[in-house]
Amino acid sequence: MRRFDVVVVGGGSGAEAICGAGLGGASVAVIEELRFGGECPFLACMPSKSMLHSATRHHLAAGPAPGGPSPAAYHAAAARRDLVAEQQDDTGHARALREQGAELIRAHAVIVAPGVVQAGEERLEAEALVIATGSEPTLPPIEGLAEVDYWLSDRLLTSPRLPASAAILGGGPVGCELAQMLARFGCRTTLIEVAERLLLAEDPALGEAMAATLASDGVELRLGRRVTSVSSRPGEAVVIHSEEEPVEVQVLVVATGRRPRVHGLGLEVYGLEPGARQLDTDPQCRALGQEHLFGVGDVTGVAPFTHTANYQGRVVAANLRGKRVSADYRAIPRAVYTDPPVAAVGLSLVEASRRGISAVRVTARIGDTARALTDEVERGEVVLIADRARGVLVGAAMAGPSADESIAWAALAIRAEIGLELLRDTVSPFPTYSEAWSGALAQLAL
Repeated sequence: MRRFDVVVVGGGSGAEAICGAGLGGASVAVIEELRFGGECPFLACMPSKSMLHSATRHHLAAGPAPGGPSPAAYHAAAARRDLVAEQQDDTGHARALREQGAELIRAHAVIVAPGVVQAGEERLEAEALVIATGSEPTLPPIEGLAEVDYWLSDRLLTSPRLPASAAILGGGPVGCELAQMLARFGCRTTLIEVAERLLLAEDPALGEAMAATLASDGVELRLGRRVTSVSSRPGEAVVIHSEEEPVEVQVLVVATGRRPRVHGLGLEVYGLEPGARQLDTDPQCRALGQEHLFGVGDVTGVAPFTHTANYQGRVVAANLRGKRVSADYRAIPRAVYTDPPVAAVGLSLVEASRRGISAVRVTARIGDTARALTDEVERGEVVLIADRARGVLVGAAMAGPSADESIAWAALAIRAEIGLELLRDTVSPFPTYSEAWSGALAQLAL
């Protein structure tokens, strides 16, 4: 049995953040069965944003009606995507890990006793154990789904082939991004969502804006529709049945969500219940009731984004160095990187009310800014949620150009609890879309 100060099970963004933050000379092993770096650089964040960028460039060049599929343009975009995704090769990530003084062990990991991990053929003992195993796709209970050749997002984001037609199940961030990407390359795209609107977890303004964006790109939206069954038809076709007429497509993409990967790891030795949905952690990212077991990233069920995993990794590294650092999740930004993007941070009005906050919601139109006039932007909105009693922001959202970048100021305002009076006294440059935030703030003279 080899002994380490720290063993990290799972080699995704959280593991990279822990090792990159430095552990003061501690001996560290990272166990990863597939690629070190996780899904984000190879199968998710980076390839999807690369394809969205190429889709927008193609859309601007071809115009809003490309006149059918553009397989050559898609193939070129896929080649660029694969360069951005490092050809799904984690060599550079593994090299950086070794340079940071950690050891990468490529094996399947199972916890066999507290602080003891079986990694392939060898057994490791750890003073501190970190679980960073990420999440896995969830599949909806649809009759016939197991019998058809459905795709998940990673397959779509590694394929060089543009389908002539596609249906996407799921109107969350991933489904919306994939729908726009395919539609802008001329794929006949249908998005089916069981809820009555897109981006159900966000302020209704974001879902409405996203629906308008996708519809303008030619995506057929079927909202409030429950898929009852799917079946195959000769010629690689998939038929999707719901309450209305069937949809026949070449490719069916399932993007209905993910769940923390907690089972099959042996966490039962720490008392994890068989039906547990995630690894619950305290503000120091320790598993509840445990001194030497930590969790980072999607496995914790907290704001499942790469930037959250990076943040939690830094928190864990600080605590392993002997500091007492707590994570604060009040201002973790959320973004959907379509063109234009939408983004949010903090609480919605419904969630604020649920928490007993006397909240107020105000909006302002991006189309009312001078920058919208110069750039020919008609749609877009900003939303602010404020706590009446404390006079601070608790939530913000934006649908429109640069929303994914602009949301950072709101994240800082919420995290630092900057007073509304000071925010209103802050000057926005002219002409910019940020003036819409100023317009919304002017309504918050509480």
